[in-house]
Amino acid sequence: MPHNHDGRNHPPHAHTDLVIITGISGSGKISALKVFEDLGYYCVDNLPVDLIQNFAELVKQSNEIDKAALVVDVREGEALKRLPGIITDLKSQLPTTVLYLEATDDALVRRFSETRRPHPLSGKTVPVKAAITTERRELKSVRDIADVVIDTSNFNVHELRAHIQRRLEHEPSNKNILVSVVSFGYKQGVPLEADLIFDVRFLPNPHFIPEFRPYTGKHPKVAKYIRSFPQTQEFINRISELLVYLIPHYIEEGKSYLTIGFGCTGGQHRSVLIAQEVFKRLQKAGYPVKVIHRDSPK
Repeated sequence: MPHNHDGRNHPPHAHTDLVIITGISGSGKISALKVFEDLGYYCVDNLPVDLIQNFAELVKQSNEIDKAALVVDVREGEALKRLPGIITDLKSQLPTTVLYLEATDDALVRRFSETRRPHPLSGKTVPVKAAITTERRELKSVRDIADVVIDTSNFNVHELRAHIQRRLEHEPSNKNILVSVVSFGYKQGVPLEADLIFDVRFLPNPHFIPEFRPYTGKHPKVAKYIRSFPQTQEFINRISELLVYLIPHYIEEGKSYLTIGFGCTGGQHRSVLIAQEVFKRLQKAGYPVKVIHRDSPK
């Protein structure tokens, strides 16, 4: 759903003729463009700002093109300052949606490191992080007028694709989020990406039973042991109910993803079982959800 200035999600145009994809370098704009291409949009990457009006006119008049998507970003340099005004004019002529992609600094730095591609503003002397800061500043006026803002920090290419498709298909707004349920061990530190963290060390620890030690919370015997305590089932029920209540409110405020951590001492037994159970509950509630066992053997 489009992300308007009040921070809440609102229905998009019934028919969108033009989608302008923009945002931070490394946030997945080309991946997003490919999604639109697969959906039958006529797609253009890096169209000069001053040609957007002409392109829109072509879309309006063409019998061949009924919907189009284009990428415009910081590669435009000084011309980018004219983009907000151009978009305002466009919206008075044809249904236009501005999709803005962003990600955290850490996620962007990691992506540039992994792909070994330079940031368009970094050159040979400017560090990537400084270039990202400059880019955020230069794109602020564009972000402010975006209809849809997606933070792609926790999305891989496939998840981003699914998320954009869900938005376009106008599913109920309470499903437009990707939930990650993460089990972890406090010995290895708290997952920094977690939005919510629950400590399950109040449950009896299977680690102290020698026959359970080599296994994880996925093993039927270990799972049966942890479930044998009444507080286990009550905790799973209460936490699942709380999350099903909370998630729509997070989405209302424009969140694209939510990471929920469950921690025990070593991240092998209790947190794994609880994460698996909560994952199943959220899946049953209809949310796109994945489970990650950070410190448990794969």
